[in-house]
Amino acid sequence: MCRRSSVLFAMFAASLLMSAPAATQAPRFPPAAVWHQAVNDAPLHPQSSAMINRLVALGGWGNSNRMQIDFGLHFRRMASAEIAPELPIIEHLDANGQPDGYFSPDCEPLGTLMPVPADAAIEAQSGQTCPNSDQDCHLLVQRGSVLYEAFAANIINGQINALCLAVWDLGRVYPGAGRGEHCTSADAAGFPIAALAPNADDVAAAATVSGDLGHAIRFILPNARMASDVSLGGVQGRLYVRPASHAGGPSGPVDTVPYGVRMRLRSDFNFAGYNAAAQVILRTMQRYGIVLSDGGNIALTFTSDRHNTATWSSLGITPQIFWNGSAGNRTPVLVSDFAIIDTGPRIGETYDCVRTPEAPGAAIFRNGFE
Repeated sequence: MCRRSSVLFAMFAASLLMSAPAATQAPRFPPAAVWHQAVNDAPLHPQSSAMINRLVALGGWGNSNRMQIDFGLHFRRMASAEIAPELPIIEHLDANGQPDGYFSPDCEPLGTLMPVPADAAIEAQSGQTCPNSDQDCHLLVQRGSVLYEAFAANIINGQINALCLAVWDLGRVYPGAGRGEHCTSADAAGFPIAALAPNADDVAAAATVSGDLGHAIRFILPNARMASDVSLGGVQGRLYVRPASHAGGPSGPVDTVPYGVRMRLRSDFNFAGYNAAAQVILRTMQRYGIVLSDGGNIALTFTSDRHNTATWSSLGITPQIFWNGSAGNRTPVLVSDFAIIDTGPRIGETYDCVRTPEAPGAAIFRNGFE
């Protein structure tokens, strides 16, 4: 190859590298945050076996006791120098365009600005509008050390109508009550979402070193399989345990698992038949556990690979991988394969939110200022 051709080839190769998407890591809190604490040796709840057995009797996971994966969440992480329109949060609008509610004081004040890049998309959608009368419609964006998560979001005329905008300071170790006792977030348990949802690039990176994701994974159960107890004084017997700060609508018997429960996969679970990427997720469930974040029928929700270098298909991760045991001679992941970590007493849900004060000097972007 002549020198001129070599130079042109090098320039072409460099341009390909510059245009290739960069790996997108999921949001991370400081190492001391509860989500990043390993629980593989943590004490079990005294009623762990009884609660697991009760959940099994109630039907286990949703969707016919199948640990299915939904890849509908989109997470957009902005580059450090990237600029995007900042759109105000307004009260949720009904199908007729009339205001019909906002979760306050749980969520950020109406008018708070959220950066929304043009290619950011609402959950399960290809764009920035969403039929939120029957879908969760989460909008998840990270800028610098701030994570913005909106629930029931729909962007109309340069405004985000939503039921909640939760802003998380990724540089902060939050107290036990998270953003506030009895306070929801864009997730019913008061959790961050994107920080607890497996991300294809993170799984791909960990698969090369037989690693894990380094954080707990959020999961979902039908409300009728989550504990309620009128003796605790909560509204309609609703309750939760740490690390949750809020409960949605649990309506199950008192002796099943509570909202916010943290469970870990047994250490001797059979990994045979699972590829390296799937083993990363299973290993994470053993070391960091899974936390009950919301009500619904699909147990796991991962972020899509819309903004990632790796793809779930290239990693061999399908919606059925953890329940279709006949494929690849794999052992299905069942509720009975888990034990419950003791994270403290049950708390009756009053819905009287008391927000946690912002940390001094917190890098919270609000109304365009840092």
